[in-house]
Amino acid sequence: MARIFITGSTDGLGRACAGRLVSEGHEVLLHARSRDRAAALGDFARQAAGIVIGDLGSAAETRDLAEQVNGRGTMDAIIHNAGVYVSPGRISTPEGHSRTLAVNVLAPYLLTALVKRPGRLIYLSSGMHLGAVGDLRDIDWTERRWNAAAAYSESKLQVSALAASVARHWADVLSNSVDPGWVPTKMGGAGAPDDLAMGYDTQSWLAVSDDPAALVSGKYWHHRRPRTPAPEVTDPEFQDRLTDRLAELTGTTLFQDGRPVSG
Repeated sequence: MARIFITGSTDGLGRACAGRLVSEGHEVLLHARSRDRAAALGDFARQAAGIVIGDLGSAAETRDLAEQVNGRGTMDAIIHNAGVYVSPGRISTPEGHSRTLAVNVLAPYLLTALVKRPGRLIYLSSGMHLGAVGDLRDIDWTERRWNAAAAYSESKLQVSALAASVARHWADVLSNSVDPGWVPTKMGGAGAPDDLAMGYDTQSWLAVSDDPAALVSGKYWHHRRPRTPAPEVTDPEFQDRLTDRLAELTGTTLFQDGRPVSG
């Protein structure tokens, strides 16, 4: 039995993944953006190990969320599932960041730095990252004209590189990113062509399986198969520039001189 924390687990892929892991007998710590969303879980909440609450679009709430998770003890695995897709304009967080960047990249970065280090980390990516621009100069979309699809694609390139960077720095952690495919969730839409069950299968497998194929690190996965990500994802120079930029934006350093600072 493993203890797993899943962000964004009130609906969609996160809720489905949590359901599978609970049914297999694992202790799953759920995450909701608000108390109302937590209450909507109903009976399922009583089957889980607990619920922590915090809006990942707020740095302050994300930091508080990390404290809540740490108060539950050390997790065996953390699945960074939460994400936002497109918005008609650049929505600013309380700290002034793009909400897309904050939820999809800054929050996983902060939680990686602040939550007690688990044995396994899984970050949700997207095949859309393959079309992203790897330029980090305007990572927060303060200078460019807003493009929701491009901002989302860039955020998934960045979180995939973060996963690979963690794998490179933390030899005692299995860190991977997963493309769940285009599945019929609230985010993907009812007409999405991929199978919903396959959309959460890989991350649940990576979180708990003792299959030798799952006990690897630094990979980018799709439907239990390692795939080749964008070149930036596995480029140590890009990874370092990214984590330096994220440290600047959050005020929290994850790595220093090649050594983990916290976690």
